[in-house]
Amino acid sequence: MNEIVGHYKPESSKQKLSLTENALAHVQKYIAKRGQGLGLRIGIKKSGCSGYAYVLDYVDAANDDDHVFPVTDAIAIYVDNKSLPLVQGMQIDYIREGLNGRFAFNNPNEASACGCGESFTVES
Repeated sequence: MNEIVGHYKPESSKQKLSLTENALAHVQKYIAKRGQGLGLRIGIKKSGCSGYAYVLDYVDAANDDDHVFPVTDAIAIYVDNKSLPLVQGMQIDYIREGLNGRFAFNNPNEASACGCGESFTVES
C-alpha cells in the first residue's frame, strides 16, 4: 500500500504527515459527497484512560494557527500548533472491516495505547 505524503516544511522530515491511498480515497469521497471541503483536520484532546485522543474533522476554512500539509492539489491535512508535536511523522490509514470503516493512526510519538484503543500516551 502506497502512502500519499504532505509536507509543511520540506526540510523537516520529522514533521511529515501522510495519508495512505485508502485514507485519501475516503477523504476525497466524503468531501465530494458533502459538496465542499479542503481536507482533513487532525487534532488532539486530553481524554480517556491513557491521556490523549485523536479528533478528526473536515475542513472548510483554515484557522490562523493551522499548519497545512498538502496531500494533493485539492486535499490537505490541517493541524493546529498545540497538536503538531504529538502527531509529527504520523501516517493515517482508512480500514474497512465488513460494513464498518475507521481511520487508523500510525503515530511514532505514541508510547502506548489503552486497551480499548480510544486513547494514547506519548513519550515525555
